[in-house]
Amino acid sequence: MIIKKFTAKTEKEAIDNARAELGEGVVVMNVKPVKSKGLFAFLKSPMVEVTVALEEESEKLTAAVSAISSVIASSQNKEEETAKNTPVIETPEKRDNGSVVKEKRENNSAIEEKLDSLQSLLEQQLQKPEEEKEEQREGEAEKEETETDKFMRLLHNTMLENEVDEKYAKEIMDEIELINKPNIPFDYALANIYQKMILKFGKPSSIEPAASGIKLVFFIGPTGVGKTTTIAKIASKFRVDEKKKVALLTADTYRIAAAEQLRTYANILEVPFRVIYTVEEINKALEDFRDYDYILIDTAGHSHQNTTQKDNMRNIIHSVDDRVESEVHLVLSATTKYKDLISIADSYKEMSDYKLIFTKLDETTTLGNLLNLRLYTGASLSYVTYGQNVPDDIEDFNPQKTVKRLLGGKN
Repeated sequence: MIIKKFTAKTEKEAIDNARAELGEGVVVMNVKPVKSKGLFAFLKSPMVEVTVALEEESEKLTAAVSAISSVIASSQNKEEETAKNTPVIETPEKRDNGSVVKEKRENNSAIEEKLDSLQSLLEQQLQKPEEEKEEQREGEAEKEETETDKFMRLLHNTMLENEVDEKYAKEIMDEIELINKPNIPFDYALANIYQKMILKFGKPSSIEPAASGIKLVFFIGPTGVGKTTTIAKIASKFRVDEKKKVALLTADTYRIAAAEQLRTYANILEVPFRVIYTVEEINKALEDFRDYDYILIDTAGHSHQNTTQKDNMRNIIHSVDDRVESEVHLVLSATTKYKDLISIADSYKEMSDYKLIFTKLDETTTLGNLLNLRLYTGASLSYVTYGQNVPDDIEDFNPQKTVKRLLGGKN
């Protein structure tokens, strides 16, 4: 008799493979699900293993069946003989429910042991010793990988719970699998993932002084993300902490309240403030503040679907190209859905290259969108904010702290 195992995605596929190789006369002996091997088996599709037999020498099968029958008969005879020879002892005390449950468990255990014995006997009769040894080695390897596999699954699920997109979480795990070895210590695996995610965030890119002359910084983004407050926090940092000369401008001529809010911050910081409507007024501001270190420009927080306003803003931003050193920061809320963030990022990418600022970290328990958008856009992160207090509640983006949160740690 030929005994062979076939593994496939489904039971039917495995049986079809067996019949294609051995013929239609194969008999299915056993079907069981099998786990994929490796540290990241949980990311792979489950498989089915089908054991089939093809009768060549009927004597071997007859011997196996006879041996099984003998074991069953012997087992039954022993139980009957034991029952006959065992005296029944009556006592005044009644057995409690615990004793009955215990006896049932012992009987079930005895039955399971017999079934295991029959299975073992069948394998000994019909399988080659070499195959048995190989299966034993594979089984031991799977057991050794179990704890590590659970640990990697935990890290993967933790990233998903923190709303890291499934695509990026899987990419990270696949990259780690390439450099990790089986049965590596947990702390080593964790260190690899931690370092890999920090590298994916890249170096923070906060605002730096121009190589020479003035630095012009535009802040863009949708309505309601806290753009004006963020500008005030950054202006305060430069003005109070670094003693730099700062001017505040606003091109947001649609919301009077936003302009007045920035004017109030400018008065508190004792820095110049100006509303600009045209490219010519930006040129005038560059001339008037040519000896300043920074000019920070607020822009209209319109819907990213408004084409006319986007065109106007694009003209303003690129009007200073080749004249002064400038950069653009897209301000986004960490509470925005990832699908909407993608739409916003694509819309503003048509306008200019930008760096990323995330606000309202205090209003969410998940930070996965920071990594998602960093990987989706390729843009560097500059600042994060976590409250309304000016000049507090802002800091340079810290990849180490963020990755720690994404992997389930506490700050």
